[in-house]
Amino acid sequence: MTDKVRAKKHLGQHFLNDENIARIIADTLTLEGYNQVLEIGPGMGVLTKYLLEKPITTFVVEIDTESVAYLQAHYPLLSGRILSKDFLKYDVRQSLEAAPFAIIGNFPYNISSQIVFKLLEMRDQIPEFSGMFQKEVAERICEKPGSKAYGILSVLTQAFYDATYLFTVSENVFTPPPKVKSGVLRLRRKELYQLPCNEQLFFKVVKTAFQQRRKTLRNSLKSLQLTDILKEDSIFDRRPEQLSVSDFIYLTQRIEAM
Repeated sequence: MTDKVRAKKHLGQHFLNDENIARIIADTLTLEGYNQVLEIGPGMGVLTKYLLEKPITTFVVEIDTESVAYLQAHYPLLSGRILSKDFLKYDVRQSLEAAPFAIIGNFPYNISSQIVFKLLEMRDQIPEFSGMFQKEVAERICEKPGSKAYGILSVLTQAFYDATYLFTVSENVFTPPPKVKSGVLRLRRKELYQLPCNEQLFFKVVKTAFQQRRKTLRNSLKSLQLTDILKEDSIFDRRPEQLSVSDFIYLTQRIEAM
């Protein structure tokens, strides 16, 4: 039986060793509107054990085969629900029932933004998302307009979810300790999460605008070949970090109407 998993740098593994923080993260889930939860990157199960105490069905997805062996040996309640897969390359809906599920985890810093983008792709099935990121990334996701940290991740996430930064975690509660602090956030899907515009175009407008974030929209959106009449709208005099989600929706509607 494996007694300990060796943290692997190339997988961005930093194992949380504070039981109290693990329990608090597990308790951030409301358990409303779903009865399944998927934990990404459980490692040695410090968070998993608290999820298994809840009245929901817990699945875990883990790319590290050593961690998978550890989980199989120490958590028999997970039998048949350990997905030895790369979350970013695998459609987890193949293994979970075709029903809503929450996502939770202490996410590897090197893929945390990619995890959020994949969440957005599956948003119809995910009413809640909670977990730990590098502090700066967690803050960026929850940031409001007008800040240098406000960007693509902020707008796209907040278009569909209410984002709340919950608390900061010291680097000293991990093995090995990372070089940065961590932040825990919670996302709750909005009641109305279908945008009143072309969603594919919305994503394109947001990404294009922030690719040249120091420029006004009049210049950063030139590649969309907007008409002169559309350019006369005063919204094009602003920079992308000055626009709220609703402003980007309005902008997309104007471009779509063209």
